[in-house]
Amino acid sequence: MHLNDLRPVLATLALSAVLFVAPASAEMIGYKADLKGANEVPPVNQPGTGTLDSTYDTVSKKLTWTITYTGLSGPATGAHFHGPAAAGANAGVVVPFSAPLTSPIKGEATLTDAQAADLQAGRWYANIHTAVNAGGEIRGQAVKK
Repeated sequence: MHLNDLRPVLATLALSAVLFVAPASAEMIGYKADLKGANEVPPVNQPGTGTLDSTYDTVSKKLTWTITYTGLSGPATGAHFHGPAAAGANAGVVVPFSAPLTSPIKGEATLTDAQAADLQAGRWYANIHTAVNAGGEIRGQAVKK
């Protein structure tokens, strides 16, 4: 067989190899939290409650979230993810939430590798602040669903 006769076969094989290479597969990891005053450090005696529902995409490194809440002592003056910290410990802000801070709060952020590692290890919490409770009124540790 002559080389010119093999060219269509080789071209087909090369194209097949390109088409059958599997793209990187994203893992979508869900996180949730129950936000309440008793989770604050120190605990806050307020009737407000909330929930966090979020998803982390391991390929794009994008975290998306929705936080719903009710019963706060007043309007939310700040809201964010804090970390790294275990439940019962405090930490600085790692991802602030953008206004409006009315329920539901929706947002997204692209995480660094270190932030993703802390989130996946359960060392992030969501916190909502009010004027009456400037240090935080309701809080919940983000845990895998």
